[in-house]
Amino acid sequence: MKKLLSVLVVSFFSIISLFAADPCEGYWISYDDKSGKATAGWHIRVEGDILYGSILSLAGMDQDTKAENCKPSYKGFPIEGKVNEMNLIGPTWIFGLKKEAEGVWSSGHVIDPESGGMYKCKMTFHKADGKKYKKDCLEMRGEIGLGIGRSQFWLSATKDEAAGLR
Repeated sequence: MKKLLSVLVVSFFSIISLFAADPCEGYWISYDDKSGKATAGWHIRVEGDILYGSILSLAGMDQDTKAENCKPSYKGFPIEGKVNEMNLIGPTWIFGLKKEAEGVWSSGHVIDPESGGMYKCKMTFHKADGKKYKKDCLEMRGEIGLGIGRSQFWLSATKDEAAGLR
């Protein structure tokens, strides 16, 4: 009886872990590196085995601003149509990331819709520890290659907070 109970408990927790969301999934707010002010609200999601990210709102900008600095198309961009005619809010600007470990995704791309540049992308979740990380954060790293790039640290947010920047 004890063995059966042990098997059932282990099976139950194994099944639950299959449906648990990765800690990178959710709502995040990006911040300007220099001013520290919020720039955009993001929704990061996993579809199948791939991580994607879309802008939900923009701070200090019209919410219907177009991505006019972008090229008409990018290799691997997951949405049909001319990218430079799309709104900044809505399209999937982060795409193709594959899971390395829990809370670590890489081998994808991010398009900076303000500059039009496309970069290699890696995301790493950092749990709040009360020291270096005061709040759960997501390190979004964009690289041009050979490890040359920069990281931004996005703070966790509710859906309303991420969608409510103006």
